[in-house]
Amino acid sequence: MNRALLVIDVQQSFRELPSWAQVSAPDIAERIKPLVEHARAVGHKVVWVLHSEPGSDTPFDPASGHVHLLPGLEPADGEPVLHKTSHNAFTTTNLGQLLTQWGIGGVDVAGIRTEQCVETTARLASDLGHDVRFVVDATATHPLRTADGTREIPADEVIERTAAALHGRFASVVTVAEVLAT
Repeated sequence: MNRALLVIDVQQSFRELPSWAQVSAPDIAERIKPLVEHARAVGHKVVWVLHSEPGSDTPFDPASGHVHLLPGLEPADGEPVLHKTSHNAFTTTNLGQLLTQWGIGGVDVAGIRTEQCVETTARLASDLGHDVRFVVDATATHPLRTADGTREIPADEVIERTAAALHGRFASVVTVAEVLAT
């Protein structure tokens, strides 16, 4: 099966936020790099996705200069860098068309915010018929507040709950080591 690695929002914008001090994996770029090298070595496509909020006056506004990949990550020639304005990587980009054009049947999904853009992309990829592998230890997030605001949910618990919600329903939850072994 032809596969693609989707690297979601591993961008400087997040480092500019105060919440970066609480991120679950400050080394996220180093966690992603072996996946990228492996994908290239076995002939899988690599797609880079960046979140953009034009006119927002935030680190996600392209005018801020922070909407770029974290240091250590660099697209190779021919690897698309897509800019999205929605949570998932499909709705506001041509990702679906690219995957169809390339004959991709499966995607490996990794990146920043485990329960937000990475999970949403994984769910939509599944709905579109792709075999999805959610590379859980190549995702990162921050603690969340409960809906009533009374409790903080630690990042590791957010990741665990996200993995439980996805596994066997929308994706196979795997580790970097498991992907590298394929």
